[in-house]
Amino acid sequence: MAEQKIKVLIAKPGLDGHDRGARVIARGLREAGMEVVYTGLRQTPEQIVRAAIQEDVDVIGLSILSGAHSYLFPEIMERLKKEGADDITVIAGGIIPEQDVGALKELGVKMIFNPGTSIQEVVDFIKKEIQG
Repeated sequence: MAEQKIKVLIAKPGLDGHDRGARVIARGLREAGMEVVYTGLRQTPEQIVRAAIQEDVDVIGLSILSGAHSYLFPEIMERLKKEGADDITVIAGGIIPEQDVGALKELGVKMIFNPGTSIQEVVDFIKKEIQG
């Protein structure tokens, strides 16, 4: 029996208008054999959670540069919980100050990737998290 592909949703929450990093990560995850859904720019927490559930993803990757992570990420995590989908692994990357990382991890965000993180590090983390 073939191994199930890991399915990842890459999302740009909020008003960010820059998605080059998100697209690079999406391409890298595809090249690593994962199935990737990219939601595009300016997604609301509701749209992200709805897409993740509809697509039946294993992982949500949030990319944020706007500084609104302290507002948007708690809402996404709460909506996942409300929908009974809090078993979806949530990771994030972008510009997130070190002093905010602990609070985001307490919310359930599994990993925060800083600028300069290699795609391989993200791939390895997802594989370990999902496949054990």
